Amino acid sequence: MFRETARRFVGAEVAPHVDAWRRQGHVDRAVFRKAGEAGLLLMWADESLGGSGIADLRFDQILQEEVVRGGDPGFYQNLHSQIVAPYIGHFGSPEQKRRFLPGAVSGETILALAMTEPSAGSDVAAIRTTAEDKGDHWLLNGSKTYISNGILADVVIVAARTDREARHGIGLFIVERDMEGFARGRKLGKLGLPMQDTAELFFNDVKLPKENLIGAPDRGFAYMAELLANERLQVAIGSLAHAQAAFDLTLDFIRERRAFGKPVGAMQNSRFVMAALRTRLDATQAFVDQCVMLANAGRLTADVAAEVKLLASELENDTIDDCLQLHGGAGYMDEYRISRMYADARVSRIFAGTSEIMKEIIGRALGLDERKLR
Repeated sequence: MFRETARRFVGAEVAPHVDAWRRQGHVDRAVFRKAGEAGLLLMWADESLGGSGIADLRFDQILQEEVVRGGDPGFYQNLHSQIVAPYIGHFGSPEQKRRFLPGAVSGETILALAMTEPSAGSDVAAIRTTAEDKGDHWLLNGSKTYISNGILADVVIVAARTDREARHGIGLFIVERDMEGFARGRKLGKLGLPMQDTAELFFNDVKLPKENLIGAPDRGFAYMAELLANERLQVAIGSLAHAQAAFDLTLDFIRERRAFGKPVGAMQNSRFVMAALRTRLDATQAFVDQCVMLANAGRLTADVAAEVKLLASELENDTIDDCLQLHGGAGYMDEYRISRMYADARVSRIFAGTSEIMKEIIGRALGLDERKLR
């Protein structure tokens, strides 16, 4: 029943606007409010904060599958609900939860997370943005780049260095839209995902009230490490949904498209390619579902999250590449969705930790650590 609810919402509020939103470079703010009205944002939030109190990740998994299948992966409701808001939900004070979560639940307050800097991508510990304790406030200076929801965001959680001597001396701070010294740079042009707004953010002597610090000032790195497993699971869910959508539309295409007097799907190569993809998709779905259940039980580890992110994002790109090839020349034309999907998929192997970083995490979990093997 919930899948049908999600499917109806996407069909009514997302699908009709995809082309326009891709052209304008961001979704309309109204879609967040409509998602909030439908009870689809921060479903895990307590009822006292406007949420449904549903902590089962399978509901968000279904929603993301339907957004990708029937809409576009550039609607980053999952970033808002499952990647950014949990920092306040898990580590925020009761007052921070009361101030910021009701608006996030309703869709009035759009959230973003600012970690990445020009010189610090996957290596979060290398960030240079600083927050200085000035007694009655914090003073924030620095810049961030490649920030998803960066243009639309009303509240941005910013990772900043609070201790210049300690590599992991990082805090997390809540920056609000109209704070003096907070500025957005250009909306960044990208290879794919054009309707997902990505921006540069600048902080020039931003005075932050003490109550805008999340948790302890030197625990930000630990907080990020704790929630990264779920972030990578979210990427895996979206990647697999994207791959499945590509498979489905390609199956329909090769049944209808004819070459040499018969449907393309009747040719042995087409059958073999699709059979191999079907097998990999089903196997990966089983792994993703298992990881969702592990996350529900609080037992999803960093290395297993890296495995599922690596597997699903690589499969997404392999699937869409094969499916585009089966479209022939049509696959290179933007009027066919597979062309757009090809560009949209490429970032999955980069954000939330590159495939190479995922392999490093998995390898270290196997005990294959240079420091231990010397």
